[in-house]
Amino acid sequence: MYIPFDQLPGHARVWIYQSNRTLNEKEQEIIKQRLRQFCEGWNTHGNTMPTSFQLLDRQILILAVDESQLGTSGCSIDSSVRVLRELESILGINLTDQGKVTLKGPEGEVYVFPALGLKGKVQEGQVTLEQKVINPLIQTKSDLHQLWQPVRNSWLNKYFPN
Repeated sequence: MYIPFDQLPGHARVWIYQSNRTLNEKEQEIIKQRLRQFCEGWNTHGNTMPTSFQLLDRQILILAVDESQLGTSGCSIDSSVRVLRELESILGINLTDQGKVTLKGPEGEVYVFPALGLKGKVQEGQVTLEQKVINPLIQTKSDLHQLWQPVRNSWLNKYFPN
């Protein structure tokens, strides 16, 4: 069952997906409509779960579920990925490929790079220690205040000379 994102408890489990490009208004509406419909019926073993989603920076999708009454199953997670893949096909975007790194520039602009080749981007100066990167360790809604972490405090730090 869909509930507004701000009404989910802090312990709600989250999955973070990044689009490989910025979504226009129409695409955002398509995502919101399709995910709201999905959340209304998202269930595990026939039991609905309190679920929601949030779209940030016209590019970052957060899917969330309150597992306190009933944990998600492999099948229910698979069903969410199926919906995301449908959206990928409809909109010509990439959400589910986990081989991406998402950075935020000084003006708040979002950049998504393939993880392969990231070292070269650091060497070319396209990635700096002052930028922020999505923290891949986020697991709950209450962790979202740490969604963006400085590159210097992230796993990307290893690509910079000491």
